[in-house]
Amino acid sequence: MAGRVVKRAFKYRFYPTVMQADQLARTFGCTRYVYNRALAERSRAWSQERRRVTYADTSKMLTGWKRDAGTEWLAEPSKGPLQESLRQLQGAFERFWRKQSRYPQFKRKGRSRDSATFFSNCFTYRGGQIRLAKQSEPLDIRWSRPLPEGAVPSQVTVSRNARGQYHVSILAEDTITEAPSTDRVVGLDAGITSLYTLSTGEKVTNPRHERRDRARLAQAQRVLAKKQKGSRNRAKARLKVAKIHGRIADRRRDHLHKLSTRLVRENQVIAIEDLSVRNMVKNRSLSRVISDASWSEFRSMLEYKADWYGRRVVAIDRFYPSSKTCSVCGAIASTMPLTVREWTCRCGAVHDRDVNAAKNILAVGLTVTACGDGVRPPHT
Repeated sequence: MAGRVVKRAFKYRFYPTVMQADQLARTFGCTRYVYNRALAERSRAWSQERRRVTYADTSKMLTGWKRDAGTEWLAEPSKGPLQESLRQLQGAFERFWRKQSRYPQFKRKGRSRDSATFFSNCFTYRGGQIRLAKQSEPLDIRWSRPLPEGAVPSQVTVSRNARGQYHVSILAEDTITEAPSTDRVVGLDAGITSLYTLSTGEKVTNPRHERRDRARLAQAQRVLAKKQKGSRNRAKARLKVAKIHGRIADRRRDHLHKLSTRLVRENQVIAIEDLSVRNMVKNRSLSRVISDASWSEFRSMLEYKADWYGRRVVAIDRFYPSSKTCSVCGAIASTMPLTVREWTCRCGAVHDRDVNAAKNILAVGLTVTACGDGVRPPHT
């Protein structure tokens, strides 16, 4: 079967030397400064002059900042990460203009993710080793999996998380073979008790990763709150909280990757609901468990893996009454409170609420697939 060439990121952990860590810390600080100053300039130009500043304008500003006596330290790190921070700001504005996100926010040390992106002219890759610009030693990378044979990295992103761990994400071309075609299709109904209910009747248990460590996290946060700001003990307590959060996130991501990979391998078409998670988390009673479920992240995983392997993910209208509609006769129940987990239709069919919803989601998804993306199911 023919392979498809895609750009794919390979993430590894690495352990910097003292000198490398110091250089990276300065680079992270410079990229954050450039982002914030460019954002301030763009905001000022619009609010005071009604003038829109472009990426090219901020790139010229960066050249001037490097020459200023007060900010000449901006010339110390490689120019690539600084230019990339301006591109990221431009992307943030474009998403804001398309109403996909809120107005760009300033980055704060300790609150924002530390990262720096190096392009091919700012690093070298020879003999299985990566050496960043202005660094004399290669990165001590733990190669947990090999890069594709003959791969030539086009971009490298170095990051440091709240736990103090360093990772390098290497972007390279990879040949992915599409999975063999199959007749299997599936509909997914997202939930809380069951993370997902499949139209086949299978229910994927919600691991509740956050709840497993809730007591330990609460204890660590109480200890942190009592420490004096700026003290070394507070830094240690903050690190302990970050490690607990990190373990929760790692377990959650691992579970979602395994589930999404299995579903994409087994099914040709996967139908899901187009949920508005941003609005759903406003429910104070359910916001914690909804956030822990990570429905948006799971959908993203399904979509890019389906694109890789020749599958299709179909998102149906979020207002479609999948739970209230009988999957046998199509009748719609007048009401369906969340407390009702099983119900009987007037046609005599007895339904499990979630399984019935998954079957309806699949039926509508197959209709959309057959008739085109412009078709949307009716809703009440």
